[in-house]
Amino acid sequence: MKKIYFDNNATTPLDPAVREAMLPYLDDRFGNPSSGHRFGEDASEAVAQARSKIAALINGSPSGIIITSGGTESNNMAIHSAVSSSPEKKHLITSQVEHPSVLKPLQHLQSKGYDLEILPVSEDGGLDLDRLEKAIRPDTALVSLIGANNETGVLWPIQKIGEICRAKSVLFHCDAVQMPHKEDIDIANLPIDYLTLAAHKMHGPKGCGALYAQPHAPLRPLILGAGQERGLRAGTENVAGIVGFAKAAETAKDKLQHSRKAVAGLRDHLENGILEKISGARINGHSQPRLVNTINVSFQNVSAAAVIQDLDERGFAVSAQSACHSGDLDPSHVLTAMNVPDDSIHGTLRISLSRFNTMEETDGFLDLLITLVKKSRSFAAL
Repeated sequence: MKKIYFDNNATTPLDPAVREAMLPYLDDRFGNPSSGHRFGEDASEAVAQARSKIAALINGSPSGIIITSGGTESNNMAIHSAVSSSPEKKHLITSQVEHPSVLKPLQHLQSKGYDLEILPVSEDGGLDLDRLEKAIRPDTALVSLIGANNETGVLWPIQKIGEICRAKSVLFHCDAVQMPHKEDIDIANLPIDYLTLAAHKMHGPKGCGALYAQPHAPLRPLILGAGQERGLRAGTENVAGIVGFAKAAETAKDKLQHSRKAVAGLRDHLENGILEKISGARINGHSQPRLVNTINVSFQNVSAAAVIQDLDERGFAVSAQSACHSGDLDPSHVLTAMNVPDDSIHGTLRISLSRFNTMEETDGFLDLLITLVKKSRSFAAL
């Protein structure tokens, strides 16, 4: 049975070119970058070159890149760096629809006495910028808002958000892990102080990410030890992962326009087919700008869990919500914040495509989905 993967917002398959770039550093180029001999120097040079390629993805300076283990560590580092730089400021701002790797550290700080303000979203997943501006106070230490929602694909106007924060002299952190290879990011011209990236969201390896920090943005290490990453992250570098991250970043930049067009065509074709052929379907976030690869669709009177299982048995992989919550029975906190109706919220699928998917795959998926939604509704009616 052929396996078709439509869960690319959870993680992406490794690009064969990325695997090829990594292999030498899993074999004879295995040196520790901190070692003084040729093996170490070779590894150190590979990390330096990789840093430049990762920075180029977002038009940033290599000196602004701190290599991490992924998006979660990068988000935590940005949040704790911001608050530690201004201990007198005890107000934090985020939204209802952030990834848990942002919400959890902020809630931890709340338990330690910080005032956490969580902004609501509209029913289509939009953010009220006037409300954001009014929420910022003289004691606001950080605004942390996602660039593209991992469940709905809704894009927020990070340029305008950053301008509001700059005008109020408040640090702005943006979790942007879903954006590379789908959206252009020009950090040199964006008023963003911290930006989070993750390799495995762009056909790179798991366990490798980055935090980009502007020169003025305060930084503090989460992991203490030796002096790697300019003393900001201790631990022997994952050289193969970093090289793979760089190759994925380089490919994402080179293929951005072609990939966007191709994936958008697949997404629109599938989405239009769902709306045309399946009654009681609603696209969550449809009236907002969205990532070109993402469909978040809720079906009335359908069990998403049953449909996902049936799809999986037939070779198709989709999800109901964020991968970190995929085992939960509770509805997605994102869809709850968007007031998705009770008769639809448990029938939600997140379908996320990549440049490796084809029109034939989307057509086969649609045909099967029509059958499985009908099957689920027939059981619900019993």
